[in-house]
Amino acid sequence: MKRGYSLLLQAIAYTAFAAPIGYFSLSPAYRYASPDRAAVKLSLSHATQRVKPCKVLSPEDIARLAPNMRRELQCERERLPLAMELDVDGETVMRIHEPPSGLWRDGPALVYRRFELPPGRHRLAVRLRDSARQAGWDYSDDVDVRLEPGRYFTITFRPATGEFVFR
Repeated sequence: MKRGYSLLLQAIAYTAFAAPIGYFSLSPAYRYASPDRAAVKLSLSHATQRVKPCKVLSPEDIARLAPNMRRELQCERERLPLAMELDVDGETVMRIHEPPSGLWRDGPALVYRRFELPPGRHRLAVRLRDSARQAGWDYSDDVDVRLEPGRYFTITFRPATGEFVFR
């Protein structure tokens, strides 16, 4: 009798625990994007140039270093901030000035921005500066796109090739 009562209490406890989990896994419904708008995401991680250029060490300087520290270049850790702009149909909608990540500001700058646009044809232009130059851009690209309602359009950057990717 006690074993049957214990199993019944266990079944009730498991059901009470699982029911809310089951409910919240299905409801409320989550929409990734508004069904009548198109979402554009700008997402990238990019290591900018260093604040100071690397110094080439002479063979004598290298010989003075500990064996595990010997290398031809001596580089400061800190990197420059990343500057970006995004235009939609000729109008600048985003100006980004993102500092490098990391405790010593030596990591990549991380950018993630999301915004919505009306569906249809648009002209997107994106510009990126990762150097110490004061004017102009190191990389830029523009593209004509057709944005679908309820869908995402992603812009990212490939540093190895220096090109923007539009998907």
